[in-house]
Amino acid sequence: MSWLERLTGGFRKTADRVGENISGLTSKQALDTATLDDIEEALIASDLGPEASSRIREAIAARKFDQLDERGLRTILAEEIEKILRPVAKPLDIYGFPRPHVILVIGVNGSGKTTTIGKLGHYLKEQDYGVLLAAGDTFRAAAIEQLKIWGDRIGAPVIAGAEGGDPASIVFDGVKQATATGIDVLVVDTAGRLQNKSYLMDELSKIRRVLGKLNEEAPHDVVLVLDATTGQNALNQIEVFQEVAKVTGLVMTKLDGTARGGVLVAAAEKFGLPIHAIGVGESVNDLRPFDPRAVARAIAGLPPE
Repeated sequence: MSWLERLTGGFRKTADRVGENISGLTSKQALDTATLDDIEEALIASDLGPEASSRIREAIAARKFDQLDERGLRTILAEEIEKILRPVAKPLDIYGFPRPHVILVIGVNGSGKTTTIGKLGHYLKEQDYGVLLAAGDTFRAAAIEQLKIWGDRIGAPVIAGAEGGDPASIVFDGVKQATATGIDVLVVDTAGRLQNKSYLMDELSKIRRVLGKLNEEAPHDVVLVLDATTGQNALNQIEVFQEVAKVTGLVMTKLDGTARGGVLVAAAEKFGLPIHAIGVGESVNDLRPFDPRAVARAIAGLPPE
């Protein structure tokens, strides 16, 4: 099964929920208010959020139709969703110089953060970048071991310390090793303990200070990994991590098996942060550059192109 088919399957329930309120429409010159209300409510219930859902409703209401059927309306929905998503579809740009380009990866435990780091490392290596992984989530021994496993899998070195060690020291050593060995990109795992927000903020601030002493432009990216299955809670996570970590971009995982991926649209509308990539499976190649057209068609229940 291709990644596009998995993506479409992941949005099946979202698309079906939207479809419940647009099926059976007859040909008409304009949609009546009740039908528009139903469409808007279906979009909100599918985690697209009130702002994006209202904008899509108004865009649909402004159209004049010579003929309208279910597929035609799904096509219009896809077009309007794509308009919201396209401005935030931005791949990671490895520009930092002097090397390494430093990417801090953040997110709550269980979001797929460490797995995403492994897949991201593989994606970058496929583009001929030298990659070093840093196990900065020293709070959990399992996170350190998981990152080492991913390093072995993708053929990337991993710098790590003992459980409970100082994350900033790991990052410092990572930059030094990357500089000495000509590594292009340092990807840093970080702790995801939002239950102690002030501690997390202090930890990330210390990492930033250490990086600033080595390269005043680092970190070049602060990428927040979000689990699509959490729905609207993902928006709360963006707000908190924006406060504690100055997020520069997003990666959404688990889009191959969730009914709640519509939150991507809500995030784009509310925050306007770049969406770099999406996770659509468990294999090393299943981190894909964010494709706004493919995601919009999946939400609207249209087949992959």
